[in-house]
Amino acid sequence: MFVLQIFLMAIRGLRANLLRSLLATLGVIIGVGAVISAMSILEGTRRDIIERFETLGSETITVYPASARSEGRTVGIVQTLTHADAEALTDPRRCPNVAEAAPEITGGASIKNLSRNADATVLGTTSEYADIFNYHVQEGRFITRADVASEQKVAVLGYELAQELFGNAPAIDRPIRVREVPFRVIGVMEKKGNIGFRNVDSQVMIPVTTAMNRLFGTRHVHAITVRASSPMSVSDATAEIARELRRRHNISFRSGRQDDFNIFTQEEQRRQVREVTTIFEIVLYSIAGISLVVGGIGIMNIMLVSVTERTREIGVRMAVGAQRWDILRQFLIEAAFISLLGGAFGVGVGYMMTDLLEKTTRVIETYTAPRVLVYALTMAILTGLFSGIYPAYKASRLDPVEALRYE
Repeated sequence: MFVLQIFLMAIRGLRANLLRSLLATLGVIIGVGAVISAMSILEGTRRDIIERFETLGSETITVYPASARSEGRTVGIVQTLTHADAEALTDPRRCPNVAEAAPEITGGASIKNLSRNADATVLGTTSEYADIFNYHVQEGRFITRADVASEQKVAVLGYELAQELFGNAPAIDRPIRVREVPFRVIGVMEKKGNIGFRNVDSQVMIPVTTAMNRLFGTRHVHAITVRASSPMSVSDATAEIARELRRRHNISFRSGRQDDFNIFTQEEQRRQVREVTTIFEIVLYSIAGISLVVGGIGIMNIMLVSVTERTREIGVRMAVGAQRWDILRQFLIEAAFISLLGGAFGVGVGYMMTDLLEKTTRVIETYTAPRVLVYALTMAILTGLFSGIYPAYKASRLDPVEALRYE
């Protein structure tokens, strides 16, 4: 009953000095709103990245060229991976736990069909690419080994790119130009969305040898995607890939040379995402904490003013039997309640900000985890308690006689 009475007194105090109370809690509102909106964006981004990784499959392994370093600094990418490396990784005698491997070389290009133009990503790869990602042809056929071996100028369009170039008209056997090089459309893929961080519906796929020799003029590929024979054999497949690439690139432990490639499994990539998001969490919580400190100073000020204004009331309460602990507890609860109200308004502000960002940008994904709400409101209450300690102590130490004489 005593606590309820204190809450009612706190509400009456807020209503009597509404503008002053609002300004005092503004720092808490901003701090909690910042926590809610920033952590919602971060959590939504993290979930989106994890979902993109899951589209690759748990048995998928990606091999990238290593970064070139000079005087301890990254200065570029070492071009060392080749189409032959990808073929070697599928040798069952050397890599028994590797099921398939597909080289990839990518680049931007303008795609033309008569008067229609579209900017798209060109992916040079092999027939294994569709199998690794469970990506199926809707019309026509996919790239074959024969297309790769003979450097055929054939193309398979993503679903959205086909719609953009041909509309509802048939696309199979129709000519297109990729970087002004003529190609023939042999297939249109099903609508897939994203595979990893690539929108495959807006890309054109061609034989990797054609991409290397006819479009990009290079002997190297940008990555090799490997599918292990099973999710349980990913670690064994990773070791086999590293051993085979070291053998092919003449890298031995005795020479002391660093690997000129990097191997990433899905678990390693998820771990890196978690590490990066943890760093951002610490930074964002720290920034929000500064706002809460500012809000705490405002609450301390309003509580000190409240103690001065209610000096006579405090004297009356002590005269009728209230103990110093009762006065201390009263002002602590009032400070925590004021801060909690500011936190509640901050939650509303945070939700409005995240909703506004998601609707206006249409790119940012947001998700507000329950733990973020608990953290924000808990920090708001603690801010109020810490801010109210000194005013409450000052109120509890007033002399009853002097307080009753105060005008």
